[in-house]
Amino acid sequence: MAKAVARDKDRVMKVGKIELALTNQDKLYFPKDKITKGDVIDYYNTMHKYILPYLKDRPQSLMRTPNGILEKGFYHKDMRGAVPSWAKTIKVPSDSHGGPIEYLICNDKATLLYMNNLGCIEINPWNSRVQKLLYPDYFVIDIDPADKNTFEQVIEVANVVHEILEKAKAPSFCKTSGATGLHIYVPLGAKYNYDQASQFANIIAVLTNDILPKFTSVVRNLQKRGQKIYIDFLQNKRGQTLSSVYSLRPREGAPASTPLLWKEVKKGLHPSDFTIKTLPKRVEKVGDLFKGVLGKGIDIEKCLDNLAKGSI
Repeated sequence: MAKAVARDKDRVMKVGKIELALTNQDKLYFPKDKITKGDVIDYYNTMHKYILPYLKDRPQSLMRTPNGILEKGFYHKDMRGAVPSWAKTIKVPSDSHGGPIEYLICNDKATLLYMNNLGCIEINPWNSRVQKLLYPDYFVIDIDPADKNTFEQVIEVANVVHEILEKAKAPSFCKTSGATGLHIYVPLGAKYNYDQASQFANIIAVLTNDILPKFTSVVRNLQKRGQKIYIDFLQNKRGQTLSSVYSLRPREGAPASTPLLWKEVKKGLHPSDFTIKTLPKRVEKVGDLFKGVLGKGIDIEKCLDNLAKGSI
């Protein structure tokens, strides 16, 4: 069991010209692991240069767990009247909300730590940036197991997705979800809208399910699909979010969503290997394995042609 670090309850951190009042630093967020709110803020302070490129210019859906992981958190999207004067926001039209939602934009360390101080253990950015809100920079395949699936099955599904994308000649990047699944990202370069991104992700999901029908499904409803791994392509909608790469998750052990080399996605891999304590040292050693996600992007028509020519 980890040893708790003694902390002052409150502290002030200067970030450039901004003074951040960081409160309740001694509050236990992960009681069993003796990890405090201050430890979480220190993690993001250490990792800010790695995570910020994946947050820049993206609306943030704040997942707040201000009382730690033993209490249910909540989403906070509309930040009207709730942010300091130096923080950036954007108003996004929303029919379901009855008016625009004012989202926080996280472009710098001060904003990231401000979010952490609000109780954001987990960070959830949009797939698109404010410059092209309807055009995501990537699409995602979320491999989401049911309770009775093994992580080895999750790994098998990920490798089949990778194989299909290789045949399509589409670069892909895998990360742990920080929970029980894996996320596979394919760069789009903001060239396609959300519907187009989702349609292509759907094709990849269906092809994967065709190869592994015994323990995978593309049916969202858990009762209908049973104890099968859900190959989720529906994360590719405007405003839909997943935990960011390098984000912590509010789960026992303080796991972190970690980019992987494809050669690491094999038997013996386990998401519990990547945590608040291990990830900073890993990134120092291997660098940012995820940067290709923000690259040029694929040509979907060429990828479909490549799949049509090959045998899956």
